[in-house]
Order: sequence, then structure tokens, then C-alpha cells
Amino acid sequence: MALTQAERDGAFIPGPRVALAGTPGGPLAGLRFAVKDLYDVAGEVTSYGNPDWARSHGVAASTAPVVLALLEAGASLVGKTKTVELAFGLTGENVWHGTPINPNAPDRFPGGSSCGSAAAVAAGEVDFAMGSDTGGSVRIPASYCGVFGFRPSWGAISLAGCCALGPSFDTPGWFAANAAVLARVGGEILPLGKAGAAGPLLQPDDVWANADPKVAALLQPALAASERVMGQALRLTLMPEGLFELYENFRCMQAQEAWATLGRWVTQTKPGFGPGVGERFAAAQAMPAEKAAAGRGFRKRFQHRMRCLLEGGAVLAYPTSPMAAPLLAASQAEQNAVREQTMGVTAIAGLGGLCEVSIPAARLDGAPIGLSLVAAAGQDRMLLSLAARVAEELGL
Repeated sequence: MALTQAERDGAFIPGPRVALAGTPGGPLAGLRFAVKDLYDVAGEVTSYGNPDWARSHGVAASTAPVVLALLEAGASLVGKTKTVELAFGLTGENVWHGTPINPNAPDRFPGGSSCGSAAAVAAGEVDFAMGSDTGGSVRIPASYCGVFGFRPSWGAISLAGCCALGPSFDTPGWFAANAAVLARVGGEILPLGKAGAAGPLLQPDDVWANADPKVAALLQPALAASERVMGQALRLTLMPEGLFELYENFRCMQAQEAWATLGRWVTQTKPGFGPGVGERFAAAQAMPAEKAAAGRGFRKRFQHRMRCLLEGGAVLAYPTSPMAAPLLAASQAEQNAVREQTMGVTAIAGLGGLCEVSIPAARLDGAPIGLSLVAAAGQDRMLLSLAARVAEELGL
């Protein structure tokens, strides 16, 4: 069925929108939210961004627990948002449902794979929206679209009832237009626990050096605001081995997991894919087992390093993305180069299992760019509280 231009440009998947009222009087009552089209909603087909997936899967028998929790807290569901096919991409492109317009940079990609959720929040269509994050799919759209985005610690919130890509990396995540709503959502779905003290602030010079110099310069006021809240940043080198080492180990592990999770369906169904997606699955199928095994060994060592560094409340601060969103006219080769440079940064939290918040802190040639604050696994509530204080200091 041919799509209208509004359907192709919009944040929501084409067709009638699912709508479910929240419990009256709950702590999130009055808030409207959307969910990425990989969360099950009872009686609805989860298309996972691909018509062949929708065709080969029936309607969901039950609703994902995290969506139920939000409804029970009073928030009202108003629709499902677009995703990159099978969540395997970072730009936000979808040839079947249409690539959502980035409301704050219409000539640039919205970021993927939680593209629709970020775009819906940026356009003011919802108060918050659920996405998911494997290799950066909440943090990067948040930065590209100029909204707040939160990736919780790995395993903090169940992804039951959600389509998987790389299970040892997959986490839910959410977007909001302001830090207060971001924290209110976390208050309802994160595990109980006190928000401990934050500090010291850490500035990893190698991660800042990886960014476009213009991005790094424009984020200095946001870093200074973080210092006013937490004290002067301590400078260090996070990865003496180089950020490419993070990217490469993440890439090998994620590829093996993606093929183990989805390869049988790809082989049996022979789905149609848009640009780049089929190539990524082909590379995943061909990934040597020894490379993925080496990645798992690297991850153990890296997680130990992060526990030692961040124990007690230390917080890393660095650009969420090393650059602004690529232009819609960017070639596939240019997009792949952005992906490699970006995922060396997003793999810090991904490999470490850490929590990360992206704050919409500046603009480069009109395009939003975000500052990330990253804390140890389990420090989710502290990080959301800190983000609210930094946002207030920035006047957001």
C-alpha cells in the first residue's frame, strides 16, 4: 500500500494508532507516551520495522511488562513509533515505513534505531517515548533530535515482550523534552534504590579528541555547567588502546549475537531489506567465532576497569556523538564512517553495562548536539537526578 507523504515523514508507523488509557490518578497521569515498534502490545502486530517480519508474526498475545508498568502508573499510550528494520542501524532510515523527519534538523537523519520515538518527542507529539538501545539507539537519536535520552544500566529493566537484537547489550530507554519528565518515568520503572552522591566529574580527553573540533568547542559551556554542579573535572585517558578497540570488540560481539538471534528467521524468510541492513546481516553471518570470543574477554576486562573507575559515584562527561546528525544526502560510505566513529563512543556504556543520559546542550549549524553523563551500573537514579541539576544550570 502506497504511503502518503505525511505517513512517510511522520514519527509513527503508518496505519491506525494503538491507544490505551493509563490508570486514573497514577503518578504519570496526564502524560502521553509512545513506544518503539519492537514493544509488544496485546492484540497488535509488532512489525519490527519490516513488512516481512509483520507478515510472518501474528498479533501479540500480551503487552510488554514495561509498557504495562507505564500504563499502570497513569501514562496513556498514543501509538507505536518507527524503527530501523530489526533495530539494526544508527541513522534512522526505513524504506518501508518512511524515515521520520528530524523536527530540529529536517535536512538531517533523526538517528536510529529509535528514530520515531526521538522524533515524536522532539515534535511535541508526546511527553515521552520508549525506545531501545543496543549500540547507541537511544543516545544517538536523542543527540541528533535535540531531546533528553536515557539508557539505563543493562538488566535494570526487563525487555520481556520486546524484539531482541543483541541480548547481552539490549536495554530499554526513553526520551523526554525535559529532565523532569525523564526522571519521573525512571521513578516508576527503575528498580527501587536511593540516589547516592555524584562525583567526582571525569573528563576523558581521548573521547573529546574523537569529536569534531566544532562539536567539542560548542559543548564546553555544558561541561562548565556540569563542573559548577559537581566541581572541576578530573582529566584522564579512558582508552589508551584507542576507541577503535572498543568499536571493534563491540562490533564482533553484536554481530554474532544478531545472527544467533535473528539469523534463522533471515535465512528462512529471505526478507527484503533497505540499504545497509542486509549487508550488516551478511557480515554478522560471516563473523568468525574467535573474534566474538575475544570480544567477550575484552568486555570482562573493560567492565572491571569501569567498576574501578566509577565506583563511589564518579561520572564521565563527553559528547554523546562525535558529530551532528549526517545529512539526508550522505552516501552509504559516509554513513558507515559516521557509524564507526560514533560507536567507538557509544560502546563505552554498551560494553560497560553503564547508565548514560544525553542532554541537549548545543547546536552546530542549527543541528542539535548532546552532552552525555555516564555513571556506574546501578547508579541510574543518581544519574537522572544529576542530569536534572545540570539541565537547570544550563537553563533548559
